[in-house]
Amino acid sequence: MRVKPQRIAVVGGGIIGTAVARELAHRFDDATVTLFEKESTLASHQTGHNSGVVHAGLYYEPGSLKAKLCRSGVEKLIRYAVENGVPYDECGKLVVAQNTDEVDRLEAIYARAQANGVPNVKLLDRNEMREVEPHVRGVLALHSPHTAIIDYATLTESLGRDLEAAGGEIRYDAEVARLDALSSEVRVMLALPGAQGSKVTEPAGTYDLAITCAGLQSDRLAVASGLEEEPRIVPFYGDYFVARGPAAEVVRGLIYPVPDPAYPFLGVHLTRSIDGSLMLGPNAFLSLGREKYQRKVGPIGGVDFGDLGRTLGYKGFWRFASQNLKAAAREAKTALSPQAFIAEAQKFVPTLDATAVHPGPRGVRAQAMNPDGSLVDDFVITNRGRLTQVRNAPSPGATSSLAIAEYVVDKAVESLR
Repeated sequence: MRVKPQRIAVVGGGIIGTAVARELAHRFDDATVTLFEKESTLASHQTGHNSGVVHAGLYYEPGSLKAKLCRSGVEKLIRYAVENGVPYDECGKLVVAQNTDEVDRLEAIYARAQANGVPNVKLLDRNEMREVEPHVRGVLALHSPHTAIIDYATLTESLGRDLEAAGGEIRYDAEVARLDALSSEVRVMLALPGAQGSKVTEPAGTYDLAITCAGLQSDRLAVASGLEEEPRIVPFYGDYFVARGPAAEVVRGLIYPVPDPAYPFLGVHLTRSIDGSLMLGPNAFLSLGREKYQRKVGPIGGVDFGDLGRTLGYKGFWRFASQNLKAAAREAKTALSPQAFIAEAQKFVPTLDATAVHPGPRGVRAQAMNPDGSLVDDFVITNRGRLTQVRNAPSPGATSSLAIAEYVVDKAVESLR
C-alpha cells in the first residue's frame, strides 16, 4: 500500500522542474508542494536560453523513451498553450540535404519520422521546398509542417502560476546544497553565505517525497546527496546570432541541416522566434563555466575555474575530445569567427544579409557524458528511497516537459510504500 505524501519538495525551477511541481500539486491536491529555485526567477538557465523550438519527433529511435515522450509531450504542450494563452506558432520546419551524400541520411530520418507518428511529413524536391521557403537552397528536404516555436520562459512562468494556484509554493533565492534520503523522508539542506565567501548549510525541512531537476548542476547535487557520480555534466555553450525586421523575412519557419553522425552536435541552423526575429545557431563549444552566458569578455566567455577544473579533470571529457577532433575544429571555427558562423547559415539561405545579423544570446547545454567519452542521449532518472533525481533531460526535454513530468512523478511515487 502506497503512502500518500503530505509534504513534497522539488528542486529546480526550469521548465521540467516547474512542470513536475505542477503535476505533483494537481495529483496530490491535499499535499504541500514546495519548489526550490536558486535564482530570483524561473527559467533562468537552459529553459530561458534556447531557440524555443517545439520538436515534432523526427530524429528519435522509434519506440525509445525520447520518441514516446516527445510525441505525447508536444500534444500536451499545444493543448496547454492554447488553453492558457501562451503564444505558439506552428511555422513548420525543413531539414535540408545540400548534396547527394546527405540524401540517404535524410531518407532515413523520414522513415523514422513516419515510424514515430509525426503527422504530415513529406520529402520535397528543389522546387517543392522553395514553395515552403522561397530562399532555401538544397537538393532534397524533409518538411515537418507541425514543428513549432514558443517562448519556453513564458510557458514556465505559466506553469509556476498553476502551481501556486493549486496551493504550492515557490521559494526563490533558495539554493539547495544537498538532500539527505532517510528511511521514510528526505531532508533538504540549503546553501547559505558564510564567512569570506564560503557557504554553510541550513535545513529547510523534511519531506515525504523529493524530486530534483537541477539541469547544469544535476551531477553535483547528486554527488552531494550521496548518489552515483555518473553521468557527469560537461557544459557546452551555444551562441546565437539574430536578424530582425526585413532581414528576418528571408526565412518563414525553421531550416535545419541533415545531422551528420561524424559530429556530436547538429551545427548552425535558422529559426524564426516567437517575436518575429530570426535566430542563427547555435554552435557548440566547450564552456569555461556552467552558467557563463556573457560574451563581452571574449569569444569564449568568462571562466569559472571550479567548473573548468572539473571538466579538465574528467577522463571522459578527454576521451570525448580525442574522438571528436574534426568536430572540435568545425565548432572552433564558428566560435572564433562571426563571419564563419554566418557563412554556415548562408549555405542554406544565400540571400541572408550578413550586414543585418548581430550577436544574440548564449545558452549553455548540460551535456551528460559517460566515462568512455560517449554522450548520454536519453533521459536518465535515478532513485534512492524517496529521493528521485532527473540526471539528464536532453532535447527534446522542453518540448516533452509536460509528458516528462507525468513520467517522473509516476517513477517517484513508486517509492511511497
